[in-house]
Amino acid sequence: MTAGSQARALPKNEPAPEIHPVKARFVDSIAEIGQRDWNALTGIRNPFMRYEFLHALESTGCTGPDSGWLPRHLVLHQGGACRGIVPLYSKTHSWGEYVFDWSWANAYQQHGLPYYPKFVTSAPFTPSTGQRLFGMAGSHLPLVVEQIRRRAERDGASSWHVLFPTGEEARLLRQQNLHIRRGAQFQWRNRDYRSFDDFLAGLVSRKRKTLRKERRRVGEQDIGFRVTEGPEISEAQWADFYLFYQNTYLQRGMQGYLSLEFFHRIAASMPGQLLLINASHGGQDIAAALFFRNDETLFGRYWGCREEREHLHFETCYYQGLDYAIANGLQRFDSGAQGEHKIQRGFEPVTTSSAHWLANPEFHRAVGQFVAREKDHIEAYQQAARSLLPYRDTREPAS
Repeated sequence: MTAGSQARALPKNEPAPEIHPVKARFVDSIAEIGQRDWNALTGIRNPFMRYEFLHALESTGCTGPDSGWLPRHLVLHQGGACRGIVPLYSKTHSWGEYVFDWSWANAYQQHGLPYYPKFVTSAPFTPSTGQRLFGMAGSHLPLVVEQIRRRAERDGASSWHVLFPTGEEARLLRQQNLHIRRGAQFQWRNRDYRSFDDFLAGLVSRKRKTLRKERRRVGEQDIGFRVTEGPEISEAQWADFYLFYQNTYLQRGMQGYLSLEFFHRIAASMPGQLLLINASHGGQDIAAALFFRNDETLFGRYWGCREEREHLHFETCYYQGLDYAIANGLQRFDSGAQGEHKIQRGFEPVTTSSAHWLANPEFHRAVGQFVAREKDHIEAYQQAARSLLPYRDTREPAS
C-alpha cells in the first residue's frame, strides 16, 4: 500500500474541502479590525503595538487627517479569519518618526518630485524596536509588499518605510528589495543587580562618584520622588503631568504630539503597563516622567517639568527608572532615541534598523548607496561609544 492511499478516501458525493486564498485589504481605522483580532495577532506584551495604544491615538485625533498620520492598515484574511496585520500610515510630513529622512525629502523637492505622501509602518511617536509584521508566514510577505507597492502607486505615495522592526523582520524585508538602514540607541541592561549601589559598584571609581554626587545634589535641593503604578495614577497627577509634558515642547517652540485625552484613554485601557514617577518640592509636584513596561523591559517615554533644577532630569528619567527596574527584576531599560549623555550612566549602544522602499528606481538606488555608506559611520560611532562606557575592569576593587 502506498503512503498516499492510507489517507481517508472521500465518499463519491462529498465535495473536496474548499481552500480559501489569502487576500489583502486596507482599512482606514484600526476599529475596522477590532480589538480581539488585532491583539490576537500582535499580543499585548509590546505596549506600543497593542490595540489599546494605537486605538487611543486614532480615537483622540493624535493620528488622523489633522495630524498627518492617516491610518491605512493592511489586513490579510482567509476564509473570513484575520491572518495577518501590518500597521500602516500615509504621512504628509516626517515628524514623530525618529528615523530622519529630511535630506531625502529635500532631494525629491530639488528634482521637482513630491516626497509626500509616503507610507510608514511604525508605532507612532515611539522610537522603540519591536515586531511590525504580524501573522506573517514566509509566503505572505511577498503578497504584503506587492499590495503596499500597488497602494502606493494608487495613492501617489513616494515610498514605504518600516521603522524599528526586529532584526529578523529587517532580514526578511531586505530579501524583498527594501534597503536596511542602521541606527543606534542606548539601553541599560540589568546584570542581576540587587540595588542601585550594586549597579554603581560595577562602574569605574570616577563615574561612580559622579553619579552619587548627582543623586546627592538632588536630595540637597529637598526634592522627593514617588512612584505610582498605572491604576493608581490620579486625575490630578495626569493633569500636572500633561502640563509638564507640553511645557517641555513649548520651550522648543513646538506643541506635544499627544493630547490629554490620549493619556486618559490609555490610563483606562492599559493601566497595567503604565508607571508615573513624580518629583516634588515644598509639597508641590515640579516634574514627572511617564514610563511603560512589560514583564522584561522598562520603556522611558515622556517627561516634563514645571521648573528646572540641577540634575532633576537625570534623576527623574534615568536614576529613578533604574531603581524601579532593579527593584522589579526588569532586564532592560529602553530609554528612547539619541542621547550620548546616557553612556556615562551605563546605557550601552544597541543597533536599530529601518527598512525603505522608494517607488522611483533612481532614488531607490541612491538611497541604497547612502545607507551602505552610512552603515560604516554607525558602526564606528557605536564602537566609540562603547569605549566610553563607565563599567570597570572586574579586577578593579569597588570603592
